[in-house]
Amino acid sequence: MESNKSSRRRFLAQTAAVAGVAAGAGLAAKSQPASAQPHVFTEPPRRGARYSIDHMTHYTPLQDYQGIITPARLHFMQQHSSEYPEINIDEHRLTIHGLVDRPMSFSVDDLKRMPSVSRVHFVECHGNSSPARHDPDNENQVGLPVQYIHGMASNSEWSGVPFSVLLNEAGLKKEGTWLVLEGADAGKFSHTLPTAKALDDCFVAYGQNGDPLRIEQGYPIRAIVPGWEGPHNVKYLRHIKVVDEAYNTWNESMNHSVVRPDLGDKARWYHFAWGPKSVITRPSGGMEMRKGYVQITGLAWSGAGKVAKVDVSVDGGKTWKEAKIDGAVHSKAHTRFNLDWAWNGEEAVIMSRTTDETGDVQPSVA
Repeated sequence: MESNKSSRRRFLAQTAAVAGVAAGAGLAAKSQPASAQPHVFTEPPRRGARYSIDHMTHYTPLQDYQGIITPARLHFMQQHSSEYPEINIDEHRLTIHGLVDRPMSFSVDDLKRMPSVSRVHFVECHGNSSPARHDPDNENQVGLPVQYIHGMASNSEWSGVPFSVLLNEAGLKKEGTWLVLEGADAGKFSHTLPTAKALDDCFVAYGQNGDPLRIEQGYPIRAIVPGWEGPHNVKYLRHIKVVDEAYNTWNESMNHSVVRPDLGDKARWYHFAWGPKSVITRPSGGMEMRKGYVQITGLAWSGAGKVAKVDVSVDGGKTWKEAKIDGAVHSKAHTRFNLDWAWNGEEAVIMSRTTDETGDVQPSVA
């Protein structure tokens, strides 16, 4: 026990000196068995991480890869603690209780034997692209790559068991209209989810891009709530409690509510699905551009379904051209787009806007 405490003290002391370094390099749960070794990796540290006494954040370098699948080691991470939980996969269990006919408990092996799905979806922190990190008049932001403004969004192929399968096994009662999801981290991160959404397309994931989940992504299991804001995707999942009303958990009411000064500082708790969104990933801040041919490329997505089209402007929105969609288009997932551009070397303002399959159009910042 004393050894564990010393390790924690050393970790906290080290994090104060490593802001901006490796996203998780060598940080694996100490009690993980040998089967979890894929979580320990030794590639050179990457930039794009921030640590504090109560948060760990890794930003995805959107400007540095092609396609739509984020490499698992580059997936963004927002941890509401200064260390990862210590979880033994052989002992970890998922319990379903509350308004069900048969309270049940599943091991990770139990889950892997059940009907499964593998689907491509984005996960995005509700604080991504916040105005505080998206101010063109801020001298500190000039030249920053897209990673530090929009890099709390990533896209993976997730594998796991549908909520519908699990709730059917437990015997969902008709009055069970909400779920309370709780993680196995020290702070017991919790979030509520409407049962209707859970039955529609949500699942408990144990795999990411063909590999077991990494510890920073919720090892050994996490919730995937397609198209909805990040906090719904509870990591280290261990409890699903079926209830008959929305629970304003501590994390929802204190960390993830939206304060409205125009309504007397009242807070809006439930802001579920992401609207249509896009971001230019190249050119990006800090990149060298040369006069002549430039390929503009970026990512588009929507919490409502598939991306229908993406328009790009190089004159600040005065005129628009439809971009080419590159590769597969998945529902509630990143979509790659490209536009060929002959740059004359003069100042230009590049913008993009997404239209999703419902006809909803991405709004401007204004």
